[in-house]
Amino acid sequence: MPHYRYKVRDADGNLVEGVTEAFSAEALAGQLQSSQAIPISIVETKQKQAFSLAGYLRARRKGKVGLDDLILFCRQMYTLSSSGVPLIRAIRGLVETARNPTLGEALGQVAEDLEGGMELSGAFSRNTRVFPPLLCRMVQVGEATGKLDDVFKQLAAYFEREKETINRVKAALRYPTFVIVAIVCAVLFISLFVIPAFQKVFASAGAELPLPTRILLGLSAFMLNYWYVLALVAMAVVILVRQWVKTEKGRYTWDRYKLKIPLVGDIILRSTLVRFSRGFNMSYTAGIPLSQALGFTARAVNNSYVGEKIEAIRTGIERGDTLTRSATQTGMFTPLVLQMLAVGEESGSVDTMLEDVADFYEREVDYDLKNLSSAIEPILIVIIGGMVLVLALGVFLPMWNLASIAR
Repeated sequence: MPHYRYKVRDADGNLVEGVTEAFSAEALAGQLQSSQAIPISIVETKQKQAFSLAGYLRARRKGKVGLDDLILFCRQMYTLSSSGVPLIRAIRGLVETARNPTLGEALGQVAEDLEGGMELSGAFSRNTRVFPPLLCRMVQVGEATGKLDDVFKQLAAYFEREKETINRVKAALRYPTFVIVAIVCAVLFISLFVIPAFQKVFASAGAELPLPTRILLGLSAFMLNYWYVLALVAMAVVILVRQWVKTEKGRYTWDRYKLKIPLVGDIILRSTLVRFSRGFNMSYTAGIPLSQALGFTARAVNNSYVGEKIEAIRTGIERGDTLTRSATQTGMFTPLVLQMLAVGEESGSVDTMLEDVADFYEREVDYDLKNLSSAIEPILIVIIGGMVLVLALGVFLPMWNLASIAR
């Protein structure tokens, strides 16, 4: 975790300075505020750390906290809190039974913070890599209203719907991905094993080869002689792209352009808008102010480009515009959805309209996913046909020429 140097005013007004670890400056600010301190400045400091192989392997063994873990955790917290089990005791029990080491370690830190007098939402906000900001904010609302069990029940339902949407998208993309991988493997096999065998036959004949055959032989020879260079270049490209996507600018660019991928981009956009509608509806229904609900939902959609558009809606509302007018300026929503939002604002039932918007987008996603395979099949057939044509021209054409010469 990064280190931060902070200056705060304590409850008596005294200036206090120090250096501590935190997952983010926002998490540290929330931690300090929960201890009745007023943050003045929080600056990240660079700490040199020696490389440890044991620490690296230990970090690799720790799994990422996924939606399955969050669903199970929220379900367990709902059961324990509704049964009247004390909060610290419930958290300690979940630490011992946690299947994910990362989640278990985070819950152990939460239990220590609770024993130190911190609120549950503040303890969650210290580790935003495990507990999403939307969860932390919803827990804070549950603490204020005394309905913490209902909040965990709503969060479990929200994460279950999100996981279901993601699984549907993955299932729809599984078939075309398998076909594309099979095509790539077939091309490699033909280039490395089939074409070199034909090359010996063509060389023994001594006849002039057509241009498609010479191109295939050249590509095959290049792959045979420099396969290690191609492998290193492919690995370097993958590593560089992954590191670039981890940067703020790279992630924003990728999140923006993946929404424009043919056939798939619209499905990803609608799935993201389903996540936005569900999260926004849950936050708004729980009593979170409209502006703050949009801010937390913008970070919960897992797409920085769409999150920027949601932040633009938030800015428009803070400037005095209506929700419908601000949403119209983003250009993300269809006229039917904007009309539904307008009716919700006029009738005072924005929460109901948001639920209808989420259902509308879910139906569109289901329809597109059912037709995705039939839309991709013609493209794959054209690709396979092109491969067969190239092989026919490059391999069988000189064989026909050789047969006619022999006759």
